[in-house]
Amino acid sequence: MEAIKAAELNPKFRDEVAGLLKNYDFTNCLACGMCTAGCPYSDIHENQDPRKFLRKVLLGMKEEVFSDPYIWYCTMCERCTIECPMNVNIAALVRSLRGTWDKDKIPGYLQTIAEEHKESGNQMNVDQVDYEETLEWIEEELQEELGDPNYKIPLNKEGAQYFYGFNARDIKYYPNELQTTLKIFYAAGIDYTISTKRWDATNIALFTGQNDDFVEISKPVWEEFVRLGCKEFIVTECGHAFRSMRWGYRTFWDGKEFPIRHILELLNDLVKEGKLKLDPDAITEVVTYHDPCNTARKEGVWEAPRELIRSFVKNFVDMNPNGRMNYCCGAGGGGMAMPEFNDIRKAKGKRKVDQVVATGAEIVIVPCHNCIDQFNDLNKWYEEKAKSKNMHMCTLMERALIMPEKEEA
Repeated sequence: MEAIKAAELNPKFRDEVAGLLKNYDFTNCLACGMCTAGCPYSDIHENQDPRKFLRKVLLGMKEEVFSDPYIWYCTMCERCTIECPMNVNIAALVRSLRGTWDKDKIPGYLQTIAEEHKESGNQMNVDQVDYEETLEWIEEELQEELGDPNYKIPLNKEGAQYFYGFNARDIKYYPNELQTTLKIFYAAGIDYTISTKRWDATNIALFTGQNDDFVEISKPVWEEFVRLGCKEFIVTECGHAFRSMRWGYRTFWDGKEFPIRHILELLNDLVKEGKLKLDPDAITEVVTYHDPCNTARKEGVWEAPRELIRSFVKNFVDMNPNGRMNYCCGAGGGGMAMPEFNDIRKAKGKRKVDQVVATGAEIVIVPCHNCIDQFNDLNKWYEEKAKSKNMHMCTLMERALIMPEKEEA
């Protein structure tokens, strides 16, 4: 181990970081190592030790901090924080430090996504014509599937109960996923709307730490919700989108107050209220559930999804650990958008593969677009993982969905 020279330490660096964190006190670290013990990846690859990284910050080793790959290797999953006896939030520290980087030096294509989102209004850079044509295509498909030629996607409906914000991947790559969700909304008969102006709930600046980008991306979505006068903001199956909307709302929004809820919480309530009916005999496979860090650990949503699963899945086997204690899939913190670190992402993913294999699951419910891309990569990288199929909750629910009987004219 190299000697640390006191003359090279920057005693002001700790105050600089405290200023970035709005004077949040991260200095009460005991150096006990519980954060490193709690990190699922501290023994998977090099430069993944939260305790060492935090000590560098506290000692004023500014140059070493910004040259440490940990700053981008960290998935910001916060599992280290729940193990910390002093509740030091290392993920918040990492995000704040990332936010000091020059935007043209941010790794991968994280900043490219942010710039395109600011320009087009969505992270996939889908232009308005393609967006509206995709919605028209989904509408036509649903008219045929539902046997209802009068079916219309409720666009820009003022005063709707629910405003639905989703992931741009559902337009560019997975329109069938959006179609499935809207079919479930139809079966439940809920009052909702989709905006043609602002609809993408994701925000890549959640990972880059660039707060000016974050506000520019998310504020128009909150403003659109208020403009339409909806009652509740419902976010799709995407931990990144859900966290962006909820954390960003708490941190940056100073307008009219409104509730933001995850779609799985809504669907669970609809089942309990009898508005959605699911066949308990339709799913025969062994099923497990992945907790996205941004949904479960950071925003506290892990019980409602399991209640929903048990309402229609007979053979549900939970991962160990699960819920608040579950492991990150390995692609968090913007990992999917930094291909130069794919070997690190693959190594991290082995921990999740072992979790899944231990359940014997044939189906893994992955309620997050970012996570499901990682899970699909894990199926390619690890033969043992390829035996299980990954899908969103709504996709599995569709297999068990009992459509309401049509009223006779």
